[in-house]
Amino acid sequence: MARKESITINDILETAFQMTKEEGFMQVTARKVAARAGCSTQPIFRVYKNMEELWQAVYTRAVLYFQEYLKRAESRSKTPFVDLGMAYISFAMAEKHLFELLFVSKGSVQKEMYEVVNGADGNVVKEIAKAAAQNCRNAGDLFMKLWIFIHGAACMSLTGDYDLKEDETLRLLEEAYRSFAQ
Repeated sequence: MARKESITINDILETAFQMTKEEGFMQVTARKVAARAGCSTQPIFRVYKNMEELWQAVYTRAVLYFQEYLKRAESRSKTPFVDLGMAYISFAMAEKHLFELLFVSKGSVQKEMYEVVNGADGNVVKEIAKAAAQNCRNAGDLFMKLWIFIHGAACMSLTGDYDLKEDETLRLLEEAYRSFAQ
């Protein structure tokens, strides 16, 4: 009779994902995942061909986590791109290591930033349409200008150089939109 598996693929993925959230993606090694999951490395390599496959699974899980984060984000402004920007900056502040994985570091498992932010729900496309509906002449260009501002603020939060409160960030994003829209 075969021995029952006590560590599942989901256990391994969840352990590696939690490690990424808490310690950073570079800390996800077979030995560290095994130690934290309470097993040897054998179950990891039984369900994943190699560490690259596990890392890809962690990356995919992080993308889905970010998409869910965006869906749960509070709507606070009628100004296009502002709620998306607020959620993005908030994600960087709340989930530093996941933000770094998805939007700062470059690796073989990564998607383009636009693809992750736009997601299956078309987050960016909807905001561009919203801006166009408000008579913005070139909403795509406006998005690019504003996104540089948004991404910069989010990256500043990683180093502790961004200490503005939510209401100040909201005001700045709305002002930036109006400035760039002119």
